[in-house]
Amino acid sequence: MSDTTFRLIYRSRSLIPAETRKAVLGEIFSSARSNNKRQQITGALLLSGDYFVQALEGDEQAVQALYEHIAKDDRHEDVTVVDERRLDERTFGKWSMAQVSDDGGADIPLLTNRDKGGITRKAADPTTADQDVVLDYMHDVAQS
Repeated sequence: MSDTTFRLIYRSRSLIPAETRKAVLGEIFSSARSNNKRQQITGALLLSGDYFVQALEGDEQAVQALYEHIAKDDRHEDVTVVDERRLDERTFGKWSMAQVSDDGGADIPLLTNRDKGGITRKAADPTTADQDVVLDYMHDVAQS
């Protein structure tokens, strides 16, 4: 593994019907967490209405290959890279894939605060300042 980490953030619109979304997303997360751990990819997926914004971090080739696979998935459309860069260290190093959502369905200790337009803590295990910055950016992208 190189000394730097590559991060790619993309946005897409979900095509998963509302009535099956919870079950389908559960399957996606289960598979993603297992596969991402094996490939040493970390990140977070923000769910906002019908939009996904996902950050993927790890080796650049592995992240790009995963993104290419994700972009071909027919469960979403309008898949667009909104940011990509090299980092000195991972922002989401402990998260093989964490879910953050506007509707209270988060599986990490975060809560979207619509009044302030950002992400706020809701549990004793807080996010870092760097994570807050990226998650706020992802939230802004989801709303645009």
